[in-house]
Amino acid sequence: MFMKNTLKILTLSLMLGMFSCAQQEDELSSKKSQLDEFKSESAELKIKIQELEQEISKMDPEFRKSQRKSVLVTTLKPVNGKFDHFVEVTGSVLSKKNVNISAEVSGRVEEILTREGMSVKKGQVIARIDAESVNRNLDEIKTQLELATTIYEKQERLWEQQIGTEIQLLEARNRKETLEKNLSSIALQKDRSAIRAPFNGTVEELIVRVGELVQPGSPVLNFVGEDDLFIEGDISERYVGILNMGDSVSIHFPSIDKTLKTKVTAIGRIINPDNRTFKIEVFLPKVEKVKPNMISVLNIQDYSVEDAVIVPSYLILKDNKGSYVFVVEDGIAHKKYIERGMTYNGETEITSGLTGSEELIDKGFREVGDNFSVNVSS
Repeated sequence: MFMKNTLKILTLSLMLGMFSCAQQEDELSSKKSQLDEFKSESAELKIKIQELEQEISKMDPEFRKSQRKSVLVTTLKPVNGKFDHFVEVTGSVLSKKNVNISAEVSGRVEEILTREGMSVKKGQVIARIDAESVNRNLDEIKTQLELATTIYEKQERLWEQQIGTEIQLLEARNRKETLEKNLSSIALQKDRSAIRAPFNGTVEELIVRVGELVQPGSPVLNFVGEDDLFIEGDISERYVGILNMGDSVSIHFPSIDKTLKTKVTAIGRIINPDNRTFKIEVFLPKVEKVKPNMISVLNIQDYSVEDAVIVPSYLILKDNKGSYVFVVEDGIAHKKYIERGMTYNGETEITSGLTGSEELIDKGFREVGDNFSVNVSS
């Protein structure tokens, strides 16, 4: 009897639990359906609210202003002043006195008195060529000249005593003068066996070594003068007719961190077909530590306006109508369409659209739009 009552109670409890779960599931499903319905209604209301706001904004500008939140921005004024544009190219220091010094006599290189990179003065002996054969010829000519001089002097004394003929005197004189000229020529050859620096400069390269045979005209060394330096650079052909003789040039030497001003002294007439450039030459005054083949950066002025309206290049935006900047008028941002001129070093010349008195939006210019309300930070 007891067992039967227990089973009835358990069965009843299970039935009640199942009924409760079913009831909760029905309630949850109802709430989810209700939430979806409210969300749908909310989305529709938002769309309707936006449409109404747009319609009212078109009819009431003041309402449009009130609906927009003010954007915090900073402003700056355009710069009114001189605008310069420069062409930047890489140049190399060269020397007009870059020469190969050659032997003037034949012989064996006897001595080299310099080394590569050594600075020498004008007239200083750089190398010597063996002059043994020249010395022998020189001694021989001297002996012959002594004899010819003695014969001429005796013949002259005889002629004064009316002894001998005038032809004998003239022959003796001619022999003596010929030998004197030969002696001078041989002495010159001996002097030329010593190779000297033609001007102040640096030994760039030794082409021969001690013991090698050389002939007249054989290059012995490459020599670069310290004076008459200039800078050569390659300019794009798009600047043909724009760059002119005398244009101002700023030169910077990165290796020694030195900058100086100079001018264009020569412009090439031929376009290089390989890189579509032409050469320019820039005068280089004497500067300490500047050496041939040193790299330099040239900034050549090709454009200048004395009274220009200048704005930072990053403030200029562009749309289908053209380039524009944002200006602030009575707390409202406005698009101001402009015409751009040249750009250099992060600044752009404005040829039309701005007078220079406007307040340009600086920080925050990408967060605003036309007719946005703005709050200018101090």
